[in-house]
Amino acid sequence: MATSNDIRKGLCIEYSNDIFKVIEFLHVKPGKGPAFVRTKLKSVTNGKVIDNTFSAGHKIDEVKVITRKFQYLYDDENGFHFMNNEDFSQLYLNKEMIENSNLMKAGEEVTIILKEADETPLSAELPQSVYLEVIEADPGVKGNTATNALKNAIVETGARVMVPLFIEPGDKIKVSTEDGSYLERVKE
Repeated sequence: MATSNDIRKGLCIEYSNDIFKVIEFLHVKPGKGPAFVRTKLKSVTNGKVIDNTFSAGHKIDEVKVITRKFQYLYDDENGFHFMNNEDFSQLYLNKEMIENSNLMKAGEEVTIILKEADETPLSAELPQSVYLEVIEADPGVKGNTATNALKNAIVETGARVMVPLFIEPGDKIKVSTEDGSYLERVKE
């Protein structure tokens, strides 16, 4: 049994008859009154995000988890198929369990979080960034460069990413999986 002081990003807890993963948290110590922890929790079963506040010292039920590396194989209309890199067993995850899944390409290595007790999958985490090829990009209009001008581009996975004007189809770019933003062009 943990307390609200142990809350950290990525922690899985049992709350309201469901398992939630902590996405964001903030320890608040107001000048008047007791301290508390403001959290944003994401349900690992249905993907619903809720805001919740725990008072300082509040007891929480921590869910013991293990992480394993899996390789993304393919998707179908309901979800994604992965293969364990150690024993080659396959695992299926619903689409709601993965954030920014439109940035995954076949062969990508993903970390899957499993409940330790019965090894049921809870969620999947993509690497911090991925390298993708630009398939289609809007033309960069000359004269739009007074500020950091961006244009639409479609990458090989079908995701839409805002990129600088100098990016052309065929370029490889590095994209953040946290928010789907452009990071840099990859030199070959």
